[in-house]
Amino acid sequence: MRIVSLLPSTTEILFAIGAGDDVVGVTFECDYPPEARSRRIVSNTALPHGLSPAEIDAVVKERIAAGEDLYRLDDGALRDLDPDIVVTQDLCAVCAVDVSTVDDALEHLGCRAEVVTIDPMRLDEVIESITLLGQVTGHEPEAQQITGSLRSWLASIGDAVRHERRRRVAVLEWTDPLFSSGHWVPDLVDAAGGQSVIGESGQRSHQIDSKTVADADPEIVVVAPCGYRLDGATELARRLHDEGALPQGAQVWAVDADAMFVRPGPRLVDGVETLAGICHPRLFPNRDDASVLVTAG
Repeated sequence: MRIVSLLPSTTEILFAIGAGDDVVGVTFECDYPPEARSRRIVSNTALPHGLSPAEIDAVVKERIAAGEDLYRLDDGALRDLDPDIVVTQDLCAVCAVDVSTVDDALEHLGCRAEVVTIDPMRLDEVIESITLLGQVTGHEPEAQQITGSLRSWLASIGDAVRHERRRRVAVLEWTDPLFSSGHWVPDLVDAAGGQSVIGESGQRSHQIDSKTVADADPEIVVVAPCGYRLDGATELARRLHDEGALPQGAQVWAVDADAMFVRPGPRLVDGVETLAGICHPRLFPNRDDASVLVTAG
């Protein structure tokens, strides 16, 4: 079987369930596990490099309004790899190649690959997507083992925080302009024993302003910008704090967004544990590789 994965999250899932040897093509963002870097890149960004968050936002909005693609799909690579399965999404044009683009490319190439779309909006749907990929690739027992382990891990965190006070948490998925959390992220906060005060589970993240954040009266602000690892998120969180864009008195944390928050894969449960440590440090030790306290409020 030859698999092309057009999402970093599904690449991670495929390797986790034991289908990594069948993965022949990935995207430029597929960096976990490190072995994924050895596969041929079939999708790259159409955005210029080195842009600030504000510049990225402006270019994305301009290209979407003009009906232009944000990603370049390498038709030649698809032809050479001749995949049996292509895994993509129909969830967010900003996140990855859209399924319609993939369908058009495969039709143009005369490729008969099965196109599998993975579009989770809630944490439970993310876990179910692991089951789906296990079924599609013939690795169902391994997928069931992983999903069982993830659910058990979530249950143990839930038991630990069950009687703790739920602190008010605002997660920001972009910094300039500010964007609320959405999709599965409020579920992560809830599973960690917090109360998400900005953004709605199962809904898209959306643009907000600093007044909206202040009016939500968070005790904790978590800066988790899509596309950024811990060092970049820390820099952006400090900038927001220094500019007075965040409520005074709230703790401000930066987290490794790409590893544990914005990619719908198995490591979202690491994100739950990270949030549990932020909300309930007495119960869960802070991981220096996952989060940084920018200001104690």
